[in-house]
Amino acid sequence: MRLDIGAVQKALAADGLDAWLLYDFHGSNPVSYRLAGMAEAGHLATRRWFYLIPRTGEPQALVHAIERGNLDHLPGSKIVYAGRTQLQAGLTTLLKGLRRVAMEYSPNCAIPYVSRVDAGTIELIRSLGVDVMSSGDLIQQFEARWNDAAIATHRTASEKLHRIKDHAFEEIARRLRDGVATTEYDIQKKMVGWFKEEGLLSDSAPCVSAMENAGNPHYLATATDHRVIRKDELVLLDLWGKLEQTGSVFADITWMGFTGPSVPDRMTKAFGAVCGARDAAVEAVQGAAKAGREVRGFEADQAARQVLIDAGYEDAILHRTGHSLGENVHGNGAHLDDYETHDERRLLPGSGFTIEPGLYFKDFGVRTEINMVWAGGGPEVTGPRQKAILSLV
Repeated sequence: MRLDIGAVQKALAADGLDAWLLYDFHGSNPVSYRLAGMAEAGHLATRRWFYLIPRTGEPQALVHAIERGNLDHLPGSKIVYAGRTQLQAGLTTLLKGLRRVAMEYSPNCAIPYVSRVDAGTIELIRSLGVDVMSSGDLIQQFEARWNDAAIATHRTASEKLHRIKDHAFEEIARRLRDGVATTEYDIQKKMVGWFKEEGLLSDSAPCVSAMENAGNPHYLATATDHRVIRKDELVLLDLWGKLEQTGSVFADITWMGFTGPSVPDRMTKAFGAVCGARDAAVEAVQGAAKAGREVRGFEADQAARQVLIDAGYEDAILHRTGHSLGENVHGNGAHLDDYETHDERRLLPGSGFTIEPGLYFKDFGVRTEINMVWAGGGPEVTGPRQKAILSLV
């Protein structure tokens, strides 16, 4: 990946920042490492390097003498240092006249996905009379926005995931109808096979969770740790994947089924609450976009969680409302979160994210998960919304 320096400078001007200071030491800051294109350049990076992109003028690099060519693939001039006094002098030159620079930092580590620069380096920059601001919104502008081709891959992946989900529920229903013993792991293996048939990639097998296991948000059946799926039980399917092509981005969905003719009232009520929370988050995002207002990740989370709290389920909430999507299933854009973190990043046009409120109890759990993409016509849901727990008989 190579940064568009002109686009970065426009973003700096819009945010009132003097510069973006990329920094890395031994891979400690994967964000800067990616943005600077270090992996593609193929250099050995064992010493501290800095790359300053000013609001106006040419960029400037600060690199160690034994790795002086590490940033030569990027535009601009460079300063070479060896000892620590030369490093200090180089930084002084690099930052001369600047007051506000962005780095991979989040005040009080409110967004740990952004906080990649160590406290000592932040102290060093501040000791030179420079205020360090968060690069959170800059990161997502250049790492989390999708072009039309990427959006198309997301839509196709979503369609494939929904087909696999339907196959899985049909397989569970068929086995129970025919009296064939089945387990979470049996269905998971089937789904892995369907992923291959559909040409989908994922970083994990999908989640197939029945009853109490659905009450564990990150339960994953294995060959040695799984349970039988019986009649009159709740089953949760969580599956995510992307196309097998460069630049494709993920889709990620969760649906619920019940292996009996009548879903118990307690489960129906809880699922109705998460559906209401999901829809409240959708409305918060779409309403703000229609009104021309910015909407931030924590605001969408608040809208969803308040529905669950008002319904009396505050103690059953265990996670945020949603996460950014990208070439990794957890992308580098704003998350819908004011629970685990306080994500003040803006939800941006061209980005994609999940909305997935859940409630978790000792004997079962419920979750609904949809995806939104902020495309040319505004933020939209890219697949169907589940309105009730499916009866699988």
